[in-house]
Amino acid sequence: MASSSIIFLLLSLLCIVCEARSPTAARSGASNFIKASCSATKYPSLCIQSLAAFAPSIQRSPRQLAQTALSVSLERAKSTQAFVSKMKKFRGLKRREYEAIKDCIEEMSESVDRLSKSVQELKYMGQAKGQDFLWHVSNVETWVSAALTDENTCVDGFAGRALDGNIKASIRARVINVAQVTSNALSLVNQFASKQ
Repeated sequence: MASSSIIFLLLSLLCIVCEARSPTAARSGASNFIKASCSATKYPSLCIQSLAAFAPSIQRSPRQLAQTALSVSLERAKSTQAFVSKMKKFRGLKRREYEAIKDCIEEMSESVDRLSKSVQELKYMGQAKGQDFLWHVSNVETWVSAALTDENTCVDGFAGRALDGNIKASIRARVINVAQVTSNALSLVNQFASKQ
């Protein structure tokens, strides 16, 4: 009787351990990590939505979360840059619209460049520690902040009623989305840096 109780207890413990190591449990833990980390960003819902699909690769790594957030921001910036470039070819643009689009393409190009540098810097900093770590993180924070400024400058170029219309609305919506994702990425980089 005692041996069957012990066997039952051991099998129960084994089941609990197996469930804890299951991919579903790992995914759930990673999803909870993403939600908790995103709760400290300026746009938490967007943060969760843009990173949830990457939970298996992020797991519970602050570094991988920051790296993924930067990569998502970079991809959205590239996509938006291509979209804005296509708008420049739109027929019937007012001179002011054309100039705002041209400036926005330049700003988005600079944003893409800075985000690319940030992704690479974080990827190749290895296991840096102390002052070396702080130097790399400072570079990333500076470039991501500058990319955010570039994105906001693009949006500012469409200020005023003279530019109201579908072109302004569509460009503005995309660039604002990139700026929000970039803001979240900066917050997650700061979280990563503070945990080192």
